[in-house]
Amino acid sequence: KQWYQRRVRGDQWARDDPAFMVLLAAFLAVSSILFAVILKLTVSGFFKFLLWVVFVDFIGVGLVIAGACWYVCGVVARRDHTVTPEFGYSFDVHCNAFFPVLVIMHVVQPLCWHIFIDGTGRGSAFMGNSLWVLAIAAYIYITFLGYAALPFVRGAERILYLVAVLVVVFLGSVV
Repeated sequence: KQWYQRRVRGDQWARDDPAFMVLLAAFLAVSSILFAVILKLTVSGFFKFLLWVVFVDFIGVGLVIAGACWYVCGVVARRDHTVTPEFGYSFDVHCNAFFPVLVIMHVVQPLCWHIFIDGTGRGSAFMGNSLWVLAIAAYIYITFLGYAALPFVRGAERILYLVAVLVVVFLGSVV
């Protein structure tokens, strides 16, 4: 039934409403309050941090990653050269993949700040870097799932190769 609905709507894969993006931005605002409390930021420091997190980390980086994925899926990885993914779908995939990053880096990390970040030694570096690896690996995996769902994209599993690169970089950072 979903395939039929997409066919009737003209192969539109992206969501029509920005509700999920608005919810993510609201959750970023709440988690930024947690960061502000833990880092003892001033009110102006909080607002600078909040603006940076929403407009640079979430939207800006998301537009760059979504644009790169949209280009690769639209030009390089298409099976059928008559169908191209929408940019909106690529940004939706980013929004979906960003949620675990948000939870890990904006909820778990601040709660463990004094253990992982303020600590000294290899144990703290290992734990802090492990959080980043977990967040980025989750982002990569959900991005893979998003593009693997498109019937006209071939080779989506190649996205998972980035996890191997990530593990090598992680091991190099803690050795």
